[in-house]
This record gives sequence, C-alpha cells and structure tokens, in this order.
Amino acid sequence: MKEKLKAWMESLKSSLNLITHKKTVKSARITYSVVWNLLLLFLIVVILGGSFATGVGAGYFASLVKDEPVRSYSSLKKDIYNYAETSDLYFADNVYLGKLRSDLEREEVKLDQVSDYLVKAVISTEDEYFYQHHGVVPKAVFRALFQEVTNSAVQSGGSTLTQQLIKNQILTNEVSFQRKANEILLALRLEKFFSKKEILEAYLNVSTFGRNSSGRNIAGVQAAAKGIFGKSAKKLTLPEAAFIAGLPQSPFGYTPFTRDGKVKENLVPGINRMKTVLKRMYDGGYINKKQYAKAAAYDITKDFTPPRPNPLEKYPWLTIEIEKRSIDVLATVLAQKDGISEKELKKDSNLHYKYQTLASHDLKQNGYEIHTTINKKMYDAMQKVKDRYPYYGPDKSEEKKDPETGKIKTVMEPVEVGAILIENKTGKIISFVGGRDYDKQQLNHATSAIRQNGSTMKPLLVYGPAIELGKASPGTVLPDVALSLNPASSSPWPHNYDLRYSGLVSARYALAWSFNVPAVKLYRDIINQRPAKYLEKMGFSSLRSEDYTNLSTAIGSLSNGVTVEENTNAFTTFANGGKFIDAYMIDKIVDKDGKVIYQHQVKPVKVFTPQTAYLTLDMMRDVMRMGTAAGINYRLKFRTDWAGKTGTGVDYKDSWLVGTNPNVTFGIWTGYDTPKSLQSYGYMSYSQRTNNLWVDLINSAYKIKPSLIAPKKQFKMPNGIVRRSYCAVSGLLPSAACINAGLIQSDYFNAKYVPTKVDDSLVAGKYVTIGDRRYLALDSTPAEFAQSGLVLNPDFIARMVGRNFSNPSQLIPNRSRWAHILVSSAKIVDNGKTPGPVRLKADGTTIAWSSSAENDVIGYRVYHAGLLKSKIASIKSGYSLSLSVPSGTFYVTAVDIAGKESPPSNLVEVGGSDNNKDQEQNKQKETAPK
Repeated sequence: MKEKLKAWMESLKSSLNLITHKKTVKSARITYSVVWNLLLLFLIVVILGGSFATGVGAGYFASLVKDEPVRSYSSLKKDIYNYAETSDLYFADNVYLGKLRSDLEREEVKLDQVSDYLVKAVISTEDEYFYQHHGVVPKAVFRALFQEVTNSAVQSGGSTLTQQLIKNQILTNEVSFQRKANEILLALRLEKFFSKKEILEAYLNVSTFGRNSSGRNIAGVQAAAKGIFGKSAKKLTLPEAAFIAGLPQSPFGYTPFTRDGKVKENLVPGINRMKTVLKRMYDGGYINKKQYAKAAAYDITKDFTPPRPNPLEKYPWLTIEIEKRSIDVLATVLAQKDGISEKELKKDSNLHYKYQTLASHDLKQNGYEIHTTINKKMYDAMQKVKDRYPYYGPDKSEEKKDPETGKIKTVMEPVEVGAILIENKTGKIISFVGGRDYDKQQLNHATSAIRQNGSTMKPLLVYGPAIELGKASPGTVLPDVALSLNPASSSPWPHNYDLRYSGLVSARYALAWSFNVPAVKLYRDIINQRPAKYLEKMGFSSLRSEDYTNLSTAIGSLSNGVTVEENTNAFTTFANGGKFIDAYMIDKIVDKDGKVIYQHQVKPVKVFTPQTAYLTLDMMRDVMRMGTAAGINYRLKFRTDWAGKTGTGVDYKDSWLVGTNPNVTFGIWTGYDTPKSLQSYGYMSYSQRTNNLWVDLINSAYKIKPSLIAPKKQFKMPNGIVRRSYCAVSGLLPSAACINAGLIQSDYFNAKYVPTKVDDSLVAGKYVTIGDRRYLALDSTPAEFAQSGLVLNPDFIARMVGRNFSNPSQLIPNRSRWAHILVSSAKIVDNGKTPGPVRLKADGTTIAWSSSAENDVIGYRVYHAGLLKSKIASIKSGYSLSLSVPSGTFYVTAVDIAGKESPPSNLVEVGGSDNNKDQEQNKQKETAPK
C-alpha cells in the first residue's frame, strides 16, 4: 500500500509539473507523511473498533443466551418432533369416527408422502437458501437487525426454515433480542444434529395453514391438503401446492374458509399469494415458464373441498362422551406412572384436577387413536328410531332465567329420553341414546342425567339383598295392604301406583305387578343390615347417607338419584351370576407410534351368590311375561329369555324399563328435564309410551346383530336351587288346613333357605254371608246358614302386619280360591232385635219374598202352612229370594245371626181352583192403603 501511495504521489507531481520546485517537493513529502499516518491511525481505529464491537456483540449475544440450556440431540429431537396432533376417534371394530374436538387439527406425514411441488414451493417461498445455509443466513440476520434498530417501515424478515421450526416448537413468538438470539443458537445446533430432510419434514408438520372446510384450525401440510382440497399431501397439483405453501405467511388472511366452514367472499389475497409463490418457484428454476403460466391462470377455487362432517355435529353426545371418558382414563394412566393410585387420585381434588388437565392436553396434542365399544350401525339405527318415535308426549311450559339477559322467560320443554345397551359379560357399552335434540339440550340423559329410578330399585335394593340375606324367596308371602310404614305419619304409606291393594301376595307376584307396600315392608325388615351397600358394589355413585336409612329408597326415592347407565349396569349383575362388571366405553388408547398405552381390563366384583342372582332373575321374568311390562311381547320382533323391571318416579315424573337377557341389558328412561308429570296424554299411558320406545330401540339393534341381542340360550340355573311347595297364606310348609283350602303353590328356593316350619296361619271356623261380605258365625248361629271355612290365626296376622292394624280383612285377596278364608275380626254384633216379617207373593208355582230390612239377617226359612207347619227350605243370604214350590199354602221367615226368627210373612197359596182368586185378594191387601 505504501509503494502504491508513493507511485500515486509521483504521478501527481509529474502532472502538476512541481518536481523542479524544491519547496513543493518538501511540502508533498510532508503531506504524504501526514496522510500515511492518518490512514494508519484509521486502520488501527477500525481494527480496534471492530474487535471491540465484535467483543461487545459476542458478549451481548452470550448474555442473551446464557439461560438457554445446552440441548442434547435427544432433547432437540423430542421437542422438534413433538407435534400437536389431534387424536382420532373410532367406533368398535376399528370403524373411523373422526377427530377429537380440538382447537387445532393436525395429522403427521412423512416427507416422502408429500408432493414434490409442495416441497419446492415451500423452499422457494420461505427459505431459498435452505440447502446452502447452516441454520442462519448472516446477511438476512444483519438486515433484519438493522431494520429493527432503525425502526424501518420495511421489515423483510430474516428467519430460515430452521429458525421458524425452532420458534414454533421450542421458543415463542415473543419479539425480543433474547428470543432471536436463542433462536439463532438453537438453529445452528439443530443443523448440526439433523439432516435437511429431517428439518424440512418437521417444518411441514408444524406450520399452521388457517382453517379447513369445516372451519377448524389446521396445522401441517397433510391436514391442510385434506382440509382444503380433500386429498392427501402426496396428490397435490402445482397450483394447489403453491396455494398451501403461501398460507403460513398469513394463515387466517389467506385461508379460503371462514370459521363457519363457508368459502370467503373475498379470495383475492389468497389467490395473489399463490401467484407470488408460483413466481418465486419460476425465478428459482423449480418450474418452467409454461408451468408457471398455466398454474397462475388456473381457477383454484374449483378445487376447494366441501365441508366434511364434523363428528361433533353428527355425533355430538358420542364425541363429547368419548372425550370425557378418555380424559378420565388417561388421567389415571398418567397418575399411575407417577406412582399415584386411582383411589388417591379420586380422593385428592387437587391431584384430580392436575391430571385431568394433563390428560386433556395430551389427548389434543399427541395424536392418539381412541378406540371405543360403540357399534356404529346400532348407534345410528337407535338415533333414527329415537328421532322418528311419535309418542313421547306433549311439550310442557317451564319458566327459566335467560343466562344472557337475566330475564325470566317461558320455554317449552319436551319429554326427553336416555337409553343404554350394555354387553353383560364384558361391560361394553354397545350403544346409547343421549337425548332428543343436542342443539336444544346438551345433557347426556344416558350417562349424566341423575334421576329417581322408581320401582327399578326393588330388585336391586330389596328383593335381591333380602334373598341374599335369607330373608326372602320368590314364594315369601308379603302383605299388600294399607300399612302405615312412615314413622313420621300415622296415615297409610306407601301407596301402590293404582291406589289399590291385593292382600297377601308372594314376593314374585308383588314384584311382577310392582306393588310398593310389600317392597317397603320387606325393606324395613332388612334395613338394619344396610342393604344399600349392595348398591355401592353395583356402581351407584351418587348415594347419600340418608339413602341408607330412608324407607323410601326401597321404591327409588333417592336423595340425589342415579344415571341410566348406572341403573342399567346394576341389572347386569343378575345376568352375570351375581358379579358386577363396570360398564365402559373406552376400549383402548394407542399412541402415534402404535403402542397401546391403555387397554381396558374387566374386573368383576362379587355382589350376590349365583343362587340369589338366578332367583331374582326368575322373579323378573314374570315382569316381562305377565306383569307391568307384558305389553312389550306384542311389539318385539324376536323372542329370548328376558327379565326386567319397570319403574315410575314420584308423581309420575320418571318412567323406566330395564330388561336383561343372557347377552345384553338394555335400559331406558323418559321424563322432562324439569321434573313434571308424564300422565295425561291421549289413549296411551306414560308407561306404555316408554315401554314401546324401549321395544322399538331394541328391535332396531336386533336387525343389526341378532345373535347378540337375541341369544338362543337361557339363563342357567345354578346348583343349590330347589323347587318346593308352600302355603300361599304364610309361605311356610303346607298344613292340612292349607291343603284342604286349595292354597298350595310351588316355587324356587335357595336350598339353604327352604322353609322348615309348617304353616300355622289357618284355623277351622264357621262363617255366614250377609250381602257380599262374610262374617264369623256365633255359637247361636243356626247351622243351616253357616259354612265351613278357615280363619286367619290372629298370631299370624300380628306377625304379618302388627297387632294394631285396623283392617285385617284387607289381607284376604279378592280371588275365588280365597273365598272361604276369613279373619278373626270379621264379626258382626247381634243388634238384639227380632227381624221384622217379610212380604211374600206367588207367581204360578214360584214364591218370592222381599229382603229383610235388618243388617244381620243371614237367611230365610220357607214353611208349608199345613196342619204340620213343616219347613221346606232354608235360603242363605246372598242367594235368590225366590223358590219353586208344590201346591199348597206357604209363608217365609227371616233369621238373624243370633238365630232369632221373624214373625211369619203373609200367606200365599200355590195351585188349586181358588188359587187365582186368592192371589188377587192377596195383591189387593198388599196394595191397599195402610
């Protein structure tokens, strides 16, 4: 440089012709020396300044990244490939349902499954030097830094694909020098560990692309290709690839769809962006001029795919239910990995919330496959039946507060329905009906609505436990009379649904016809053994302390209630030989690597012995054969071994039917969301409407899979069951009196609890009939008017209903074979009067007389009024007051229960020449004024 400067000075001196002037030469030398020294000083300053600036910059950069950990290869790999991928939902048998509800829909794809057009479009648009740089383009960084420092209006950006990947997967979108410094550091490190192919593949899976045709947010090129053009990323054409590649710059500005899944009115920004991408592809040499021109002129709008059905729209109750149950399942899995048991998780609300939150995040981010037990065809068929059923009943008005305005408004509430079908041996929930219309009511009435279960409670809480405890059998005799079983009231309670009583009935008959009094009476006899503990074992989760002591629990009046799922699931216990198998919907969860992270395991819980389960089932068979659900047989399109129970809530606010067979159990509930009476709707009762819907739904399932819904096998009777005869009065072994009365029945018993005592409920006696009632004869009652019968032993009555029961005659059923049975209190007191005479008349050879006015007359005597005055007949009260007689003169007397006889009636003559004349005279006497 010194030599060049000297030569330049020499040249300058020559041109100015100053060489000959010594003074000028001296001056030039001085100038040369000064300039040279200044130049040296400048170079020194630049070098020192640059070194200082570099040092300061490096120090500043180091200070910015000092808190960023040095990430290993495995750490970077985990973060980079941790795509937020939406979980997939499946029906049973691997039938695809759709995506789990999520704010962002993503589907992972490998690079070799992506169109080459799309790869080139992304590189030419987002990072033209991708294959040359090592994670960062310095000039782009300095340019962006200068623009940031100077607050330039033009911001050209300086991020490579590698940097964008770091920002999306590890860092945030925060605008700061520290974040940018960390981004540069991590980008350089990422390029050291990973190939360009790996980095590009990750970028294509994490970038956001706006919305799909259903209005859902999407990320990753596979979700973009399917959501915008309805095809895989591998099959994208050049214009389609260019359109997608242009979206990441402004995903929601360029996306063609609105939040509602409709095509935007103004598509110009997105189309212009597509053309920009095509131009950059052309400039970069990725496509030729002809390809560019053709693609730029292409009408991309005709390739937009129509909206895809959103599973939340088509299957709202199912999708939400799967999500809820999946979160519960995965929360338990995550907790157990951390050494926390399921019991601890449920007990600690803070832990429960923590793992529920983690599980919810994982399900929406980790791309699981969630496989369920729901049979798609059955589910679809049941929804159609539910939607078309015409006999729900009327909508009823209800005043509710508007959540937005706070004002009270009147709305019309429909009758809702909840139903569920469960496979007994596994607990699989095969199908369910969540409600009438999800848009109007989102509550899942099959799994979440808590209601009173009415008389469906009886086999679960009363008859099943009583049989298990040895306190009852199907043949156990129970009183269906007006008992006062409410300790707080002296008035009769409970009442039967028809407000009538049937007297002494077997437990089998009482259950078949759903009598309330026998059930509550039996429950009271066993309540000190806390039979509600059996409900706990059978999955009732909403029991309160008072449910263990209130007698009303026996007939389904719970403090809180029970869901259709829990109530139906409990009935599977009987079908499973006394073992409860908890119902489930989530069969397994598989991660995106194909590893099963959760598989449901059946865990039976012993509740009843097989003998108890079978005896209760056999009693419930009668409900379906001849009891309150017998009407279903006329509508069922198949036959199988059904057992079940109907139920009605207080004031007819809930209606139930649960039926079980050897394969499945199906339960249904109907009612209003705001409890109201279901009565008063046309010719069909509320229970008929519910039962008919039950039949229509199960018929639809039968069409799909007959072998499952209608098994040919029957419930198998276990060992330890015997059939024995018993007295229908007491349930004990038949006595001679019971045999003679024709009151012998037979039924099944647990061999351990066969009756050993002989019936003592009947004693011999005499009775008379007055009107349509029967009374015990007195010692003085004439034998001719008394009949032999049997009287209920007062001690037996006391055992059955207590000594203070005021109307023991209610114990006698109104059936013909009980006609000769009385109670000891069926007495009539002699009024002390002698009956007055009756009126007699003759018509041909028949005489007829009037009824006595006294209320204790037990019969009439007919006399021939000859010289011997002989009695020719005794007629018991209640029989015809007429008699065919021979010729002669006759009269009639009335006889009361004490044996007192009335004076003779008027005389009548039958037969003879003067007969007609005598009759006419008698008629005149009878009609003459007195």
